[in-house]
Amino acid sequence: MFPSRSFLMLLPLSLGFLLLAVVTGGGLWLSVRQDSAANWARHSLEVERDLNLVHSLVSNAETGQRGYLLTRSPIYLPPYNAAVTRLPGQIDMLDRETADNAAQHKAVRTLRLAVRAKMGEMAATVELARFGRVTEAIAIMRQGSGQRMMTGLSRLIENMRAEERRLLAERTAAADRIAFVTRMLLATGALLVMLLAYAAIRQSADRIGKLHHANEKLVAEAAARDQAEAQLRQIQKMETLGQLTGGIAHDFNNMLAVVIGSLDMLRRRLTGAEDPKAIRYLDSANEGAQRAATLTARLLAFSRQQPLEPKVLDPNRLVGSMSELIHRTVSEAIEVETALAAGVWRVCADAPQLENAILNLAVNARDAMPSGGKLTIETANSDLDERYAQLHDEVRPGQYVLVSITDTGIGMPEDVARRAIEPFYTTKGVGKGTGLGLSQVFGFAKQSGGHFKIYSEPGRGTTVKLYLPRHIGEDMAPGINCKEGQGAPTGTADIVILVVEDEEQVRHMSVDALRELGYTVVQATDGMRALEQLRTMPKIDLLFTDIVMPGMTGRELADQAETLRPGLKVLYTTGYTRNAVVHNGVVDAGVAFLSKPFSLDALARKVRQVIED
Repeated sequence: MFPSRSFLMLLPLSLGFLLLAVVTGGGLWLSVRQDSAANWARHSLEVERDLNLVHSLVSNAETGQRGYLLTRSPIYLPPYNAAVTRLPGQIDMLDRETADNAAQHKAVRTLRLAVRAKMGEMAATVELARFGRVTEAIAIMRQGSGQRMMTGLSRLIENMRAEERRLLAERTAAADRIAFVTRMLLATGALLVMLLAYAAIRQSADRIGKLHHANEKLVAEAAARDQAEAQLRQIQKMETLGQLTGGIAHDFNNMLAVVIGSLDMLRRRLTGAEDPKAIRYLDSANEGAQRAATLTARLLAFSRQQPLEPKVLDPNRLVGSMSELIHRTVSEAIEVETALAAGVWRVCADAPQLENAILNLAVNARDAMPSGGKLTIETANSDLDERYAQLHDEVRPGQYVLVSITDTGIGMPEDVARRAIEPFYTTKGVGKGTGLGLSQVFGFAKQSGGHFKIYSEPGRGTTVKLYLPRHIGEDMAPGINCKEGQGAPTGTADIVILVVEDEEQVRHMSVDALRELGYTVVQATDGMRALEQLRTMPKIDLLFTDIVMPGMTGRELADQAETLRPGLKVLYTTGYTRNAVVHNGVVDAGVAFLSKPFSLDALARKVRQVIED
């Protein structure tokens, strides 16, 4: 019996739908396989990233260990302490991530032992150094076992990374093959759908479009990840430089406090009958010391550790008040124009530091226009949105006041503009700049919660944009600003001041200076001895204490002292702001603070202000 005609007519269509179902099912299966292959590829990238992080933590810990052993300075220990805290959890994460791969899983166990051995060696040397056995610690470090361990550890991590890269290549190739086969099947299905129905064609085309979109998304994610890693490396470099410069500035401030104080004391003993050359030499020494103090202030500004005293400001008024100063600073061949927008918001910032930042930018613009040009200073309200913040990790979205300085000078290529904020980096000739101007402005912007951006093009000029957060709320209470040139107010012997300072030369200088001003002074080398003085002395009017001291900080001493003597007045001093009375670079409200190094006049005025407050 022959098949009916209707059956024969439906047979090709039925076969077509069957083949279409097979093609569609195969395409869906391959799509799932492609997603799985892509997930495995991302898994390999995550394992490699975590291996890099383990290697970075151990390397940074070793650098911190060596720095601490060689200098005994605790500023080198944060990377080591961070490694001690984070490495166990990071290796546990690697252990979980490689559970699917027996060889890599076994390598993680070996890596755990290697890291434990290396960190144990570093811990032993650090512990010896903490107990004063530095020579033994350095001898252990230089025996070479630590270097061999680090070399072996690096080799092990590199082998694991190589294995992950191999797996990534295999998985990526598999994903590509699956994608290719998927496209072929979809193309075949599209041809079949053209014969069967327009709707089926549309569905297949949509599927292809989705696959292309997924592929483009993967490419975009890889590019974004590369950019984020580059930004992270730059941020880490700047943080390390900031820690180093902050520590150097602290030590220099202590030394400069002795130099400047001694020069002031020497000047007060001049009778006028001295050789004029001696006076000139004294003036030169004082000028050099003040320039060194300015240099350390710039180092602290870059490292975001300068003590700021922010107040609510009108940016337009501040820029307008600087107009005459800027005209005097730049040459007559440069045209200066200010464009102050109406209704500019207020900001909460340290006025002298903001003025100094604008002046630094104006000087840089002047130097970029040796043959003359135009300097434009503008203010405006600005909104930095989420999209901008995603491109600049350190920026918080919100409302800012923009102060921009634009010149028509020689401009900078991209590589120079990128390094312009690094301390001591300069393109100027020898003796024409310290390379700290832009780094100081950068540090001030970050410490103030703002943003700093450079736009430059060779031959077209440069625009530097300084963003400061908008202030919303009541004005802060105005502080007392001592004016220069009023002379040093003297004290009386009935006022007793207790000076607490662990640096012997700085303590002697402070004691001599206060006695020179007419006060009665007692001294102590640390917090415990200071408390003994407070218990035995019948009268103490003012506690003048350093903040960073071994054993007991100045803030802890002040808290106990106020318990013994309620109402005792306290004046803090330090050359470094990472302490208990300065948070995020801003002096705590109600705290009397004097930065090192200080002159005799500044000390006299501050002591008088605290006593009379």
